[in-house]
Amino acid sequence: MLEMTREAFEELVSQALDRIPPELTRVMDNVAVFVEDEPPADDPELLGLYEGTPLTDRGEWYAGVLPDRISIYMGPTLRFCETQDDVVHEVAVTVIHEIAHHFGIDDERLHELGWG
Repeated sequence: MLEMTREAFEELVSQALDRIPPELTRVMDNVAVFVEDEPPADDPELLGLYEGTPLTDRGEWYAGVLPDRISIYMGPTLRFCETQDDVVHEVAVTVIHEIAHHFGIDDERLHELGWG
C-alpha cells in the first residue's frame, strides 16, 4: 500500500475540485465534499460515494435540506494505486465521477464516457 499523509491526499482532492470548469461549479448547489479514511464496511473497495438528491431530481419541494455529501475514501484509493501518479489520476477520476452523480449522471453513462 502506498503511504501518503492525509493532508497530501486532501490536497489532491482540492486540486481535482479546482479542475472542475467554473460553469459547472457555479451551478453546483448544496453539496459538500469530504475525505474519509475508509468506506462503509459493506463496500470496502469503494473509492467515492455521492449521497443526496441530484440536481436533476430536485423540485419545488427541495428546501431546507442538509447538503448532499460526496465522500472520497483515502484507504482504498491508496491500496488500489501502485504509484503516486496513479493516486493523482484516481482521485481526479473519483471526484469527477461523484460530482457527475450530483448532476444526475448515472454509473452506466459515466462508464460509457470513460469516468467509471
